[in-house]
This record gives sequence, C-alpha cells and structure tokens, in this order.
Amino acid sequence: MKYYIGIDLGTSSVKLLLVDGEGNIRNTISKEYEVFYPHSGWSEQNAADWWYAICEAMPELLSDIDGQSVMGIGVAGQMHGLVVLDENDAIIRPTILWNDGRTEKETAYLNEVVGKEKLFEYTGNIAFAGFTAPKIMWMRENEPENFRKISKIMLPKDYINYLLSGVHATDYSDASGMLLLDVRNKCWSREMLDICGISEKQLPKLYESFEVIGAIKGEIADKFGINKYAILIAGAGDNAAAAVGTGTVGAGRCNISLGTSGTIFVSSDSFSGNADQAIHSFCHSDGAYHLMGCILSAASCNKWFCDGILNDTDYEKEESSVSEKKLGKNEVFFLPYLMGERSPINDTNATGMFIGLRPYTARSDMYQAVLEGVAFVIKDNLEIIRNFGVDVKSSCLCGGGAKSELWRKILANVLGIELNIPMTEQGPGYGSAILAMVGAGEFESVKQAAERFFEVKETVKPDEELVKLYSQRYAKYRKIYPAVKELYKEIKE
Repeated sequence: MKYYIGIDLGTSSVKLLLVDGEGNIRNTISKEYEVFYPHSGWSEQNAADWWYAICEAMPELLSDIDGQSVMGIGVAGQMHGLVVLDENDAIIRPTILWNDGRTEKETAYLNEVVGKEKLFEYTGNIAFAGFTAPKIMWMRENEPENFRKISKIMLPKDYINYLLSGVHATDYSDASGMLLLDVRNKCWSREMLDICGISEKQLPKLYESFEVIGAIKGEIADKFGINKYAILIAGAGDNAAAAVGTGTVGAGRCNISLGTSGTIFVSSDSFSGNADQAIHSFCHSDGAYHLMGCILSAASCNKWFCDGILNDTDYEKEESSVSEKKLGKNEVFFLPYLMGERSPINDTNATGMFIGLRPYTARSDMYQAVLEGVAFVIKDNLEIIRNFGVDVKSSCLCGGGAKSELWRKILANVLGIELNIPMTEQGPGYGSAILAMVGAGEFESVKQAAERFFEVKETVKPDEELVKLYSQRYAKYRKIYPAVKELYKEIKE
C-alpha cells in the first residue's frame, strides 16, 4: 500500500494525516504550540516551534506502517505570515502572523496613497492589515537592522518545505495572500517589490500547488524513516488545500467554513474581482482561480457568547432553547465584528454589537442573533461574489460550526441555497495529501482527485417561506453597519 502525508500547519497546532492511496485516513497526530502577543493587537510565533512539533509528531504518525511506503508529502498552512531568514538561514525575528494588526499605518498608505486601483492593477487585490507586504513595510520602518539582514522571505508552510527539501519555493495560492503576487498573470509584481524595498532574489520560486519541488532531503528521510525518494509538492494555503478535500474544484463550486474565523470560497476558471470590494481574488490549488470572503469571527462568536458571556459551555442546551417559530422573525440583530472585520468591509475599527434589545428579549433571542449575524455576514460576501458573475447554487459546509443543526438551517435559509455536509472533513491536511497524490502521478488533475474522494453525507435544503423571511431581515441588517461606521472611529479615538 502507498501512503501520503498531509501536514496542516495551523495557528494553534500542527496536524499530520497519514492517508493511503485509496484516500482513507489511517492516522492523525496533532501537536500544539504557543502564540505570543507581545503588544496589544500583535500576534507572533516562533517558526522553530513548528518544526519541533512536526519532528515530535512524525514517529507517532508512522508507528504502524513501514515508512518506506510513504510516496509523498504535502504541506498546507496558515497564510500571510512573515518568516524571514538571514544569509545563514537563521530566523531573524518571530513570525508575524495572519491575525496581527500592527500594520494599520502601512495598510492605509497602500490603500489610500498608492491607491486601491493601482494595487488591484499590480496584484489583483487591495491591502489588508494581515497581508504580508504591509508587514515587510512595517519591518523596514520599525526594525531597519533586521530588515537589512533579510536573505529569504517565506510563508509559514514554505519554511517547513525548506527544512524538508532545502528548496526555497512557494505556490500561487499562498503567494496570492502576500500582496506581492500579480495574481492574474502569476508572477511577482515588480511594482510591489519596489514599494516594499525588496528584490525578487529574496522571494521563493513560484509553483502550482501540486507540482513537485524536490525530494525529501536524505538526512530528513533517515530521521523520519521514510522513503528517500518521497516527493514534496509546493503545497497550498490552508483554504485552497481544504477546498480540494471538500470537492470545491471547478467553476462555480463553493465551500463555506465555520471555523474560528469564517470563509466563503468559490472556485473559478478565470480571474475576476475589482478594487471596490474587499473580496480576495486568489489563485487556486487546482491551477485556476478562486474568490474568497474571509470573516474574522465565526464560530468564535458562538464560543464568546456561550463561554464568556453566559458562562455556559453547553452549546446543545442553548441551541435547543431556540424556537423554530422564531426563525426569520427575531427582533435582535448581532454584528459579529469581535476582531474587526476583513471581508467585505475591511474595517479594523468595527466591533461586535447587539441591536434591537427589549425588556422581553430572551437569552435564546440573543443566542439566535449571534448565529444569524454570522450567516448575514457570509451572505454579504456571497452577494458580492455573485455580482462578479459567479453563479453559486449550492455549497459545501464544513468547520466546527457546521456541527450545529440549527446553524446549518439558519445559514441555508439566509443564503437561499442547499448546503452539503461532507462525509469526511479533515480540512487542509487531507487536501494537501490529495495534492501530493496528484504530484506523484496518481491522478491526472486535482479535479479528478477531488471528485474521486469527496462524498456528501447530508444535504440541508432551504425552506421557501424561511428564505423570504430571512431576506426581509437581511435587508434591515444591511442598514446597521453603515449607520454606525463613523461611530466606531469615534469610539476608538
């Protein structure tokens, strides 16, 4: 039996999956590591901790098989993080993570001085505080000595690939989130390199996600006890890898994830987007493109309300308290901007907010509003994607929040589309293992592989009457943020 390893380099932990050639998951091992918050709004990690965790997990992952049967490895990971090495391959400073908010000044400069239209021309996207380019600019301004030491610039999963193979490489999907890639033309943007004060020689070579970048280094293969001829693919950003495992490959396919943050990911055969909307236009791991809306707080809103406010972790009890008669008729609204917001409003000043409270408002009404608020923000993004001419008729639904039957029902009716729950949901790690199979020649294309392994467990269908009710509620919800947008700025000041 042939085996493939998928590595999901997450924010709080790394997850390793052992997948056989039939797509069966034979073993999974997770190892946690720390996130550091040296200042308010900052978020960092030590890149060395990732490698230590992988080295610790690998023997456990392979404990029941002959490592010589491992044919390939694929790594997927958290996007946007800035990993910088000096000429001796030493880590210069801790990695600045995707959810770090220190680059407000740099992001404003890019969007307002360089201008969104120019940025879109250069990269196919506008600037967000979490993207890599603003972090490089911040480092140049605030840590000039460290900036001058930079020999190699990497994304988190690329650092792992570098340690595994010695190859300085990245893939188009992950590179799309750096604001350094001309996404439409799949090349580094000369204009953005000049703006950031870096050169192309500091950046990795570009590959498709499924392309082989090399073999595992001999000493690493010996260390892990795996086949020295095992191939290593370029891998993918976490969402683009997860999309493979959910069958989101091919024009118009959609995947919605209700994790700590939330995403709506729509695959496309061609590039689309515009500078006026905070929707990401990225390359896909299948060699084509995708549109993605990212909301910073999704299932974390549910956790915040239950754990932090209600001091009750019995989510099923809270869910059972919501009457089906109240669906589409709740007077309470919730804006789920607990961490600010990325798509589609791109507003770091935005905060969470309840509106519509009355003396008779019940705890269950507020809980329902939290779930509906997240659904409404996902609809915000879906409507913009539809305006780009992409026809989304159904979607896969995954992530921790997808386990909630109530939330699935609310989301299906707010969006007015069928939601397919996958039989197997292992996220980016599973998708990266499938990509490794493609790289090893097991499949002719990523689409063929995705169709082979994706299976629907359950379909949640919208109810015509509820869709109408939620359409009316959504029209009212859409008026709230514009009314308080300027107030958010005043409160912050």
